Amino acid sequence: MKKMMITKIAVSAMMGLFAFSSYAKPSSTDAHELAQYQQAERIGKEHLVKFDTLDFDVYSNQKWDRLKESHALNIIVHYPDGHITTGIPDHITELKKQFAFAPDTKIKVHPVKIASGEWTSVIGEMAGTFSQPMPIGNGKTLSPTGKTFKLKMVTVGHWKNGTMDEEYLFWDNLSFMKQIGLS
Repeated sequence: MKKMMITKIAVSAMMGLFAFSSYAKPSSTDAHELAQYQQAERIGKEHLVKFDTLDFDVYSNQKWDRLKESHALNIIVHYPDGHITTGIPDHITELKKQFAFAPDTKIKVHPVKIASGEWTSVIGEMAGTFSQPMPIGNGKTLSPTGKTFKLKMVTVGHWKNGTMDEEYLFWDNLSFMKQIGLS
């Protein structure tokens, strides 16, 4: 009886040791998943660097010829008011409208940056001055108020082959209108 009990204890100990050793060594699946995660992190960080360049240099300095460094030629862009453009030329047309009435518009910081594989998101601070007439369509404009604005904006981008193929832009238009004296 005593011998049988010792045998059971030894078998239990060996099974526990086997179970522990199987947890101690990562499987090839675990190593593969870790490598995939590390690659996604590296790619996400590369995209965030492009985002910084996009906002701090390309956008802020209106270097529209460089937009192709971060945007696919047929990019789909979703704007805060709900309209959508397709392609870099249409996106540039929309971006230029922002500078028509506030030529000093800049994005200088991204206090929050998030990356997950082919998705990135940044919170930026956009600032400028309503110093020029604002085109509102049909040849009409609103007179500049000279008021400054500073607002948080969020960009969410989906990346494919090193450039964004879809971009979502968000900011509070009511806050913006209040700051420049139009609401």
